[in-house]
Amino acid sequence: MSAQDAPVPSEGNSSAAGSLEAVKLLEAVRSSLGRTLLPLDLPGSEDARMLVRDSLAQLDDYVLPRYRSLDAPLLAVVGGSTGAGKSTLVNALVGHPVTRAGAIRPTTRQPILLHHPRDASWFQGQRILPGLSRIQGTLAERPFKPEAGKQGEPDAVTSLVLLGDPAIPEGIALLDAPDVDSISDENRKLAGQLLAAADLWLFVTTANRYADAVPWRLLLDAASRDISVAVVLDRVPPPAEQEVRADLRDMLRKEGLGESRLFVIHEFALTADGMLPAKATVEIGDWLREIAADSAARADIARRTLRGAVKALSGKVRGIARAVQDQDDAAEALTGHATEAYDHAADRILDATKDGALLRGEVLSRWQDFVGTGEFFRALEQNVGRVRDRIGAFFRGEPAPAVKVETAIESGLQAVILAEAANAAEETDRRWRADPAGRQLLGGSDWSATRPGFDDRVAAEIRDWQEALMELIRTEGQDKRTQARWLSFGINGLGAALMIVVFSMTAGLTGLELGVAGGTAVVGQKLLEAIFGEDAVRRLAKTARDDLSVRCRKLLREEKQRFLDRLAEARGGPPDAAPESTGMTQAQQSILLEEHAAALGALAAAA
Repeated sequence: MSAQDAPVPSEGNSSAAGSLEAVKLLEAVRSSLGRTLLPLDLPGSEDARMLVRDSLAQLDDYVLPRYRSLDAPLLAVVGGSTGAGKSTLVNALVGHPVTRAGAIRPTTRQPILLHHPRDASWFQGQRILPGLSRIQGTLAERPFKPEAGKQGEPDAVTSLVLLGDPAIPEGIALLDAPDVDSISDENRKLAGQLLAAADLWLFVTTANRYADAVPWRLLLDAASRDISVAVVLDRVPPPAEQEVRADLRDMLRKEGLGESRLFVIHEFALTADGMLPAKATVEIGDWLREIAADSAARADIARRTLRGAVKALSGKVRGIARAVQDQDDAAEALTGHATEAYDHAADRILDATKDGALLRGEVLSRWQDFVGTGEFFRALEQNVGRVRDRIGAFFRGEPAPAVKVETAIESGLQAVILAEAANAAEETDRRWRADPAGRQLLGGSDWSATRPGFDDRVAAEIRDWQEALMELIRTEGQDKRTQARWLSFGINGLGAALMIVVFSMTAGLTGLELGVAGGTAVVGQKLLEAIFGEDAVRRLAKTARDDLSVRCRKLLREEKQRFLDRLAEARGGPPDAAPESTGMTQAQQSILLEEHAAALGALAAAA
């Protein structure tokens, strides 16, 4: 029978239906955590990412396996500081050398899991610690001495050595873990992973080091998760036993571990095989056998540790939910910075198109050349009433080419759009770099200018707008009588006049400019009204202005999109949509994780 085929009890701490519901919840939590992305560099984000990794490992290594197999053997992990005597203790409990300097083939730094042969099916598959491959160990005839003289940082351990030994009571397994304070980062990580997968900790320390900080950090973590812990105080000189035992017991009580079993091993000389005398560990061995023989005691230990693990998981998931919401808030803020900068740029461009500003300089000069002379417009200042007569004369003569007016308008409008787009890019770059997340996204690249080719796109869009404006005039002039009028003037001339009307609101002009631009607008408007009528001219101007607004905003939206695309790329999905990997927004995911945290809390309370 494989580990995957190991039986799931129909009755235990809860009904089979209750266990199935718990597994469904835990699998849903695992699925949500597996899809959680925290890509933005925010304060606390790295801690939140670690919470995600730890929570996934806790679910995969212990919580889900235990809920799926409530009657599986207990896993007692033997952990502790470097040189505390963990391996020596394990050897003593089985009565012969099996770990480190023992008789496993192969023997390296891999953790070693000792179990009764009849319990092999529970551990041979990936039921627990699925990230570690299995190596089947065998007992050798002579003790194995590890190679000496190896230096440097060891490679990460990716396997677990399994050893079936009849000396281990059925119903419980011992796992010899690496040192919790190892000089190797990988060993320390592995030690933490193995302790998190345990139903029971057998924590080994010494008379000289029982107050060290590293072991106590782990013990305090165990207390916070209500893990069943037994502390083994090793190498205690008999004269100091009473004092040391009392001091350690007091420390355990103050830190919420007062109910933990405390075992004392006196200082003994080891045998030639590196073994403790049999009497040294009799009390610990008897205790483990009692637990193994008592199904109710095993269930109680598993239930307590499982309850603590789920409760701790609830807190972690709640913290992750807040981190996801923080990510969403940060992304919304960055999006808002870009949107605000480019919306303001669009507003400034459109203000420039309706306050008369574009009628200055080259545009005004070309329009004057087109409709008459400078003297004509100076005369308008003195007597605007002469406009009608001048328009009549204008129609009777041949109109000057209007292309230069269109070109001047194109150049002036293009300059405004380019300047405001550059301002928006610079503003967005500045505001993003003031934010840790935005600074991370932009990196060392320069985002403060428009994209290459933007000026060409602007010019093309303006020409398209001018052509659309011409088409408006053609459509409006389809009536035969009207057609004769506008054909006699020329489509380009009327188009230039309509552009002047579009840009003729004079709120931004003063003094002589106001009069000149006002006269300019009057000429263009009266000219068009003479052909199409007053209402039609008003409608044409509004349509042309609205079309220009849409085109300008489109150009700026495309420029803004490069910032949003960078943000979306980091978040793992398309912009302005739920990431494909999650099917929901981060705000929705945060709410779901909060719901999971509440459900886990309820599950822990009911366990």
